[in-house]
Amino acid sequence: MALDRRAELGEFLRSRRARLRPEELGLPDYGGQRRVPGLRREELARLAGVSVDHYVRLEQGRTLHFSREVLDAVARALRLDPVEREHLYRLARPWPDSDRREGPAQSQQVRPGLRRLLDSAADVPAYVVGRNTDVLAWNPLAAALITDFGALAPRQRNLARLVFLDEGMRSLYTDWHGKAGDVAAYLRLDAARHPDDPRTTALLDELSAASPEFREAWAAHRLQDKTHGRYRYRHPLVGELDLGFETLRLPDDPDQALVAHTVEEGSPSQTALRLLAAWARETLPAT
Repeated sequence: MALDRRAELGEFLRSRRARLRPEELGLPDYGGQRRVPGLRREELARLAGVSVDHYVRLEQGRTLHFSREVLDAVARALRLDPVEREHLYRLARPWPDSDRREGPAQSQQVRPGLRRLLDSAADVPAYVVGRNTDVLAWNPLAAALITDFGALAPRQRNLARLVFLDEGMRSLYTDWHGKAGDVAAYLRLDAARHPDDPRTTALLDELSAASPEFREAWAAHRLQDKTHGRYRYRHPLVGELDLGFETLRLPDDPDQALVAHTVEEGSPSQTALRLLAAWARETLPAT
């Protein structure tokens, strides 16, 4: 499943047209006789103030040389959020040579200082995620919370593989479907940044072949850059945990992000997390 920019652009735009409700935009619904959900191409073109032919060429990917003004107008008409807008620009405009990323990426390395930071944050689960949702480094509490990354082969230290292919993940997350959708949305965003990476293609092919849930989530064309949020866990050792998380992307390597969980002071989840941290210190090594 190599990410073809032209095909991806068309599918993305069609998915965003389909989610718009004509009646909310003051357009007739023709008595419910629309053949497809959402807006028609000519309706979207009119809202954006561009010719129908111009929009059709954009959606069909006939050329990847559209002006920022046209893309801005289409983004406004589709009501794209900032992440979706950036995704549209990335797909619809040629990359500058300085931003072009072709072929397999170099092996990602985590700086020693960042590893020391992970180990010093003994009371919060924290890990570093890289390209393709690979988990590059982690502290013992993250391993205790999610899975023992150190016991896995390097290839298996991947959030998308774990969430969609590891049965244990389905019981760990209270809302597994929500977590799976978020991971697929994050992976799609990452894949668009590196469409020529064969490792990305191999991962997408593997997940598509093995997981109908991944195929469904991927077809939704959601995009999400996980900056912060929360998940509820159902941990086999300490029970329920309601944890927030913050994501810090490294300024000198935007393909790496530090994810750290947080917990409310005095909450039952804090008590459970402290019990899990004590177990992790005795059982799991730092990495």
